[in-house]
Amino acid sequence: MKVPLRIVVPILLALACTGAIVVFLWWQIMQSTNILVGPLAIPGVTTSGTETEERLPLPPIDPRDEALVALRQGDLLALRGQWKEAQELYEKAVKEDGGLPAFRKLAQAQLQRRDTIGVRATIRKMRDAGARAEDLLLLESVLELRSGELLKAQELLTNAQESPQKHYGLALLATIQGDHTIAQQELAQVMNGWEPVLRSYAHTLQAAYDEFALFPEGSNLHLITLLSRALAQVQECELALPLLVQVTSTEPNYRDAWIVQGYCELVTERAQESLESLEQAYNLDPQKPEIQYFLGRAYAALAQHRNAITFLEYALVNGFEPGSEVRMLIAQEALEEGDTLLALEQYEALTREERATVETFEGFITASTIIGNTEEAYVKAKEASQRWPEDARAFLLLGKTSIQTDRNTEARTALEKALILNPALMEARELLQGMQEI
Repeated sequence: MKVPLRIVVPILLALACTGAIVVFLWWQIMQSTNILVGPLAIPGVTTSGTETEERLPLPPIDPRDEALVALRQGDLLALRGQWKEAQELYEKAVKEDGGLPAFRKLAQAQLQRRDTIGVRATIRKMRDAGARAEDLLLLESVLELRSGELLKAQELLTNAQESPQKHYGLALLATIQGDHTIAQQELAQVMNGWEPVLRSYAHTLQAAYDEFALFPEGSNLHLITLLSRALAQVQECELALPLLVQVTSTEPNYRDAWIVQGYCELVTERAQESLESLEQAYNLDPQKPEIQYFLGRAYAALAQHRNAITFLEYALVNGFEPGSEVRMLIAQEALEEGDTLLALEQYEALTREERATVETFEGFITASTIIGNTEEAYVKAKEASQRWPEDARAFLLLGKTSIQTDRNTEARTALEKALILNPALMEARELLQGMQEI
């Protein structure tokens, strides 16, 4: 049984927005840091970035600023489904006294990575730190749901006091039990509640029911697939997967169910299973660029870099959007494969795009440096600093490439400028200290 593109359109729209979200989050990193610490006057540096006669030691960084930066960087990686790397940054934020926001993010990453022991430990720490009872309730109930302990989850939720978290947990429970009338009643309670993130999630889940209502002759398998897709969108792939197995085992030619199943297996770090599911989808529709894209990501997760490049290139040729996301992945896989020229080609195309980011310039510079084109790397870093005059990372790139091309005065000025823009940029700080010791 096949369903129109409605099954995967929301996931694809989310991917199309990734580039814009990435740019916005990087902007948030810089803005939030600047608001917290203000324009810090570094001893030995004027506000214009020029040198003074005497250079004093750089001031210490407030660890809370480092926690904020780690949280924002972790959010970037989480958006891309890179939960392992996101977890590492959330752990860093916890160590840097990021408080309950850092603990919540860490618990989310641990849930995504099926780290049951880790998330239980984090819940205990959150309780000790004074977390709200309703937030702990949601984490504990979702953990029980993911572990298959439905009775424990129901008992927790039923005995809890009224809150959007309670009703959201009950909605998830009813959804996976197939009690769709109760599920929609609970979702209505969440949508009328005070918790904005859960309101958004509830609207996403309700939209699946609304879409199914447009198909009076729709089967139960259709509804399950729609709900599974919605669960994937609200980061509940672990709950979606058992539902999807019901669909694909009953209807093995259901292409879109295989796509969602492969996607969920991919983001929950089941790379081999993801590859097998996506190959099923590919056998049913070898021309669909979305399948090619996810196949490329599955091969990348398995460190089969050449296969990853092949399928990502298919997706790019066949018009997958956003193309910039595909080019970035091709470049990363090419570097892993040792194909620096291919990586350079992709990064060069990315830097020419109107929505290019500092990250794409950094990739070009890395690839250029690998093949010894340090002068070309310097020129591209110079362009980045002119394009983003308020982004510390652009001046870090200029400082590094200036060192590599023996432009020490310009390197010092660029690194000092980077630290004025972002005093928490440790790499710039270390490079500058190294130059002062010379």
